[in-house]
Formats: sequence, C-alpha cells, structure tokens
Amino acid sequence: MDIASIRELYGYNHWANEKTVEAVSRLDPEKFTRELGNSFSSVRDTLVHIVGAEWIWLERWNGRSPKRLPSASELGTLAEITTRWAEVNEVRSKFLQGLSALDLNASIAYVNQHGETWSYPLWQQMVHVANHSTYHRGQITTLLRQLGEQPIITDFLVYYDEKNQFHATVPASRPAQ
Repeated sequence: MDIASIRELYGYNHWANEKTVEAVSRLDPEKFTRELGNSFSSVRDTLVHIVGAEWIWLERWNGRSPKRLPSASELGTLAEITTRWAEVNEVRSKFLQGLSALDLNASIAYVNQHGETWSYPLWQQMVHVANHSTYHRGQITTLLRQLGEQPIITDFLVYYDEKNQFHATVPASRPAQ
C-alpha cells in the first residue's frame, strides 16, 4: 500500500461520512434515536460507534491506547457527533500529511479494550478502519430504509463521479461476442 492510495482512501472515507451525516440530518430526534435492533440499536448509536472507532484507531496510531470508545451519552446529538468527527478529521489529516512509506509498513502495537496487545502494519490498520466505517455506513443505509427515509449512496466510484476525476466512456455499440 502506498501513501497516495491511503490518502485517497481517507478522502473517500471523509466524503462518505459527510454524505451519511447529510442523510441522517433530515431525521427528527425520535427517528434518530429509535431502537431498531441493529448491532448498534439506532442511527445515533451507529454513528457514535463509527466516529468512536475512527477516533480510537487514530489514538492508537499516535501511541495511545484508550480503554473505551465514546458512548451515546457523551455524543447524544448529531451536533456533538459532528463536532467530534471534525476533531478526528483534523488530527487525522495532519497525521496523513506526515506519513511516509516507512511509516505505512511499520508495525504499530496497541492495547485493545480487553487489555490484549496486538500489532499490525500501519497500512493494514488504516485499511481496516476505512473498511469498518464502510460496513457501518451500510447499516445506516438499512436503518434509514427501516425508518422510511431516503437511503444514502456512498459507493466508492460515486465518490469519483462526484469529484469529476474519472469519466467512463461507453462505446456507441459493442462488437458481437
């Protein structure tokens, strides 16, 4: 994994998180906190988990091992969640700018919430975090559908479409197969 790819992945992750926040901002407070039986019971709780996980991994990459994720009681409103996300994004942006190829391949050890020590190359941890956020954004899409709301579209190629970086061309006709 190279620096440019990691930075691009986190550009996408930031964009997809913003799209998700935009979609859930249309929910009234009751729908935002309604328990729907998901792994994190509500839209709010799922968002808190995503931002909390992004924060805890960033802390680990900076040599700290927090003992727990933030809770919904600490980040109970969308405003509190987006404020925390802005803080995480700012610190992560600085972290990404300072990365080198050597950093990406270095193993980073951390202590998880169960007191266990783990170590992986930084690039693997970083891909894991972006993938983790994608997984839970997918859950939010399902929750929005269950609430009768418009789902979000955060596909990776839609990110490129919106950024006007790549445009597919479709041939007028395809040769017979």
